[in-house]
Amino acid sequence: MFHCPLESDDAAEASKVLSCRTSQYWEHLLSIQLSLQDFRILSFMVCIMSGASSRLAFLLCGCYMVALGVHATEHCVAEDHETDYYMAAVYEHQSILSLNPLAPTSRTQALELMNRNLDIYEQQVMTAAQKGVQIIVFPEDGIHGFNFTRTSIYPFLDFMPSPQLVRWNPCLEPHRFNDTEVLQRLSCMAIKGDMFLVANLGTKQPCHSGDRGCPQDGRYQFNTNVVFSTNGTLVDRYRKYNLYFEAAFDTPVRVDHTIFETPFAGKFGVFTCFDILFFDPAIRLLGDSEVKHIVFPAAWMNQLPLLAAIQIQSAFAIAFGVNLLAANIHHPSLGMTGSGIHTPLKSVWHHDMENLTGHLIIAKVAKNPQGLVGTENATDKMDPSHGKFLKILAGDPYCEKDSQEVHCDEATKWNMNAAPTFYSEMMYDNFTLVPVWEKEGYLRVCANGLCCSLLYKRPTLSKELYALGVFDGLHTVHGTYYVQVCALVKCGGLGFDTCGQEVTEATGIFEFHLWGNFSTSYIFPMFLTSGMTLETPDQLGWENDHYFLRKSRLSSGLVTAALYGRLYERD
Repeated sequence: MFHCPLESDDAAEASKVLSCRTSQYWEHLLSIQLSLQDFRILSFMVCIMSGASSRLAFLLCGCYMVALGVHATEHCVAEDHETDYYMAAVYEHQSILSLNPLAPTSRTQALELMNRNLDIYEQQVMTAAQKGVQIIVFPEDGIHGFNFTRTSIYPFLDFMPSPQLVRWNPCLEPHRFNDTEVLQRLSCMAIKGDMFLVANLGTKQPCHSGDRGCPQDGRYQFNTNVVFSTNGTLVDRYRKYNLYFEAAFDTPVRVDHTIFETPFAGKFGVFTCFDILFFDPAIRLLGDSEVKHIVFPAAWMNQLPLLAAIQIQSAFAIAFGVNLLAANIHHPSLGMTGSGIHTPLKSVWHHDMENLTGHLIIAKVAKNPQGLVGTENATDKMDPSHGKFLKILAGDPYCEKDSQEVHCDEATKWNMNAAPTFYSEMMYDNFTLVPVWEKEGYLRVCANGLCCSLLYKRPTLSKELYALGVFDGLHTVHGTYYVQVCALVKCGGLGFDTCGQEVTEATGIFEFHLWGNFSTSYIFPMFLTSGMTLETPDQLGWENDHYFLRKSRLSSGLVTAALYGRLYERD
């Protein structure tokens, strides 16, 4: 170990001594075998002795936090400017539901039920406020519930003036409009918590017979997100455009493209649940390059293997390089769980099918989200598998192609027998698949104009069936929309007919490239591992007119790796 100078009264010299002593401590830590507990204690001592203002101390303290299990890798970066971040919260709410949503009820009874849910919201706001949260998001249907008819939901609806036409603070002006009790409570919560607040409720708006779209009962009923500022002002609203079998609500005549401004992070976009799969409003909002953040209330029923809540949430954040604050409702018996604060590089999420309790997620979020490094034309030729991938795309002359596989001289261990093609239903669509049987290899499968390829290696073979599947067509169950999908999935059993079944546990570990000749640039990278765990791709991007996903290390068994393309123009 090197030696440090003696203590000095001179400030500059003292700083040098302190820096040197810090380096000594760190060198010592690295030179000896430590238990995790020893590492925690000694690292913390180094943090204290180095001084909070030292850049090196900040690095060491951050690494200490990681040793303690803090799920925030930015704490291990030497320069972490607090002004570059904001504090966000989403609440997955176990809502109190009407025992009979079809039965007629009074406004008083409706408010009684909704206030019970709002009491829980208020508790979460105050908890979040203690953590310095600047914006909180609550789920779709969390206040009033669901499964209403158009008539039975009416007592649960608040009157909703247009924020573009009327500047209004419901908490401070409670008597300005009738039937606004829910809006008043939400406005007051925002003031109490000193934070922006996003919530979902049912709203009503009278209309006249002269309005061609006016329903026969003389009113519009909307599934509405509202945004309140820290002073309780109603900043904006968003009325859900892509309804999911919601007979109680109307579709607005024109889609709302709702963007609101915050003093702490700039522009946020707003949409709801099923909207995430459609061009309007989700994609069009991102036409504004200053929209770096999305708030996303949802009542999402998980549908594996491709559309679990946290799966699509994370995929959206990665695909478009934005932060997504997603609050889902919590009703495990209905398959409803899965919320998170997602950035392009990391997610903090909650998925719980066991417990019947709500869950508050709080995270520090970058104001300017950074996308995956090397997503465009990524050509890491230092990695042998990536080199093989590039050769295959370039049509390497040493590779001989047949209907299902490409056999290359340098890969003698690969399966030399063409894998059988089979068909199985996945997500109500008829996928064309090939089994993934070997420890390593290259597979290709096509349907319509889409060909999907997989270059893979497995450290060990697990006693599980995996398959590579392709679908290129119009999805018509639970919504109509056109998709192109390349998917590597774990099957439900060992039979081909089990491929596409819902699976949450797996042991198969893969290193792989997955790619396809997609006809769209709107591609969601779906990634799920055992125990409903999210993974981030190592690389994404276009190479020779093919879009690829690369992953070299998995933390647990693979459940799904998929490229989920949307062709909005073919809907």
